[in-house]
Amino acid sequence: MEVESNGYFCGMDETKNPWKTLSGKKVYENPWIRLDEYQVITPTGSEGIYGKVSFKGKAVATLPIDEDGNTWLVGQYRYTLNEYSWEIPMGAVPTEEGYEQGALRELKEETGLVAEKLEFLMKIHTSNSVTDEVGMVYIATGLSQGETDFDDTEELAIKKLPFKEALNMVLEGTITDSLSVGAILKYAFINKLH
Repeated sequence: MEVESNGYFCGMDETKNPWKTLSGKKVYENPWIRLDEYQVITPTGSEGIYGKVSFKGKAVATLPIDEDGNTWLVGQYRYTLNEYSWEIPMGAVPTEEGYEQGALRELKEETGLVAEKLEFLMKIHTSNSVTDEVGMVYIATGLSQGETDFDDTEELAIKKLPFKEALNMVLEGTITDSLSVGAILKYAFINKLH
């Protein structure tokens, strides 16, 4: 085992893919996701299977911040978790729609907010052991209130609160969604709000 001078283990070339794909097949598909299963040779040389979920839309999230330092959260019951979840406004963007356009649309649909300015905050791999999904996160400012336009399947609660309360919700484990946690922590760090 090699250890670099900085104390980190270094045993592989980070630019070389150690996985080998022998074959792959589609297992399941619906209008939102596709599940593929691959026969693989793992980095240790053993044979195995690997499943990958691909999403038909692109993930986008927006952290709205007003001039008084408030933000907005959206609450909903998540079927997959069987529990209630507080999150920043987010959604799926069709492949033909740009990330920024989708971020503004989702913000308006879920909160009624219209933003004058949108700034890129970060890119997140939402669950890189099972999906290739990439989430793009933006900060929205210059906000004005309009009407919501929920999807047919959505029953949402909207909460306006000081940003520091949202940060505390992350630190206490009340907010657990990866895009929301990443966005709130990075915004707090950048703006020295911790």
